[in-house]
Amino acid sequence: MNIRSLTRGDGVVIGAAVVLFVASFLGLTPGIDCPAGSSVCPDYDAPNAWDSLGLLMSMFLAGVIGAALIVVGRAMPGRKVVGIDLGQFGVAFCIFALWTAFWTIIDMEADAGAGMILGLLATIVLAAAAVAAPLVPALKAPLMGAPRPQQPQPYGAQPPAGYGYPGGPQQSFGGQPQGGYGYPGAQGGQPGQPQPAQGQPAQQQPQPAQGQAPAQAQAPGQQGGAPSDFSPFWFAVPVARPLYAEDGSPTPIAELAPGTWYLAVEQRGQGLVAQTQDGRRGVLQDTTGIQRG
Repeated sequence: MNIRSLTRGDGVVIGAAVVLFVASFLGLTPGIDCPAGSSVCPDYDAPNAWDSLGLLMSMFLAGVIGAALIVVGRAMPGRKVVGIDLGQFGVAFCIFALWTAFWTIIDMEADAGAGMILGLLATIVLAAAAVAAPLVPALKAPLMGAPRPQQPQPYGAQPPAGYGYPGGPQQSFGGQPQGGYGYPGAQGGQPGQPQPAQGQPAQQQPQPAQGQAPAQAQAPGQQGGAPSDFSPFWFAVPVARPLYAEDGSPTPIAELAPGTWYLAVEQRGQGLVAQTQDGRRGVLQDTTGIQRG
């Protein structure tokens, strides 16, 4: 579960659900005031939501369950029930809780108590935040900001000074040291030429004729994969963005969350082939505004 994928709207939903749960323990109707100077007062406690199972389940716990589904659906994208996203289930629960609270307080014969009034206000905020969170830019902002690139979180089992972090030793993707052409500390030679094994004399490589480019060099976009000047790097997305399968399937396989560092291993046209922390690889089609590590 990725907590950093939660938005400010999710934070409002969580707060409203907590208030709604607290309101379930308060009285639904006001208590009875004893007359002044009376020595006999009836033993009366105002009932709360836990004394009415129907109201408890359809209003108070329905709102709490809806908020939980929204948060779980945001932190664990792709989870569905009978083909419907968990977040959509949660929004429906929150709206149903508000519907029940509104008509219950209208139909009450006695005055509404603190529990009923606070519960109605909590369900209003809960339903409004659940509906507006994906639509209002202020609520779509991350609840927890992304870490600074100078001190990023380690990826997998690699140390914080591993490849891709500013100031770290340069290592190739997969953990192999970079000793080839174009990397600091590389041995002399031309791109594509193997280095002699330790203890064996170096073999003289034939030099290309003047004006003839090395056969190994390929222009970006030719057969051979990614552009020749591409190097894997760490990046973070400003907002949650889907990650699509490498075979071109239109169904997302994961969702990249803001505040988490991912590894770009290849460039695919205008997109990037990214690898998630659980080892899944896919194509990030929208690369605008990404933060490089």
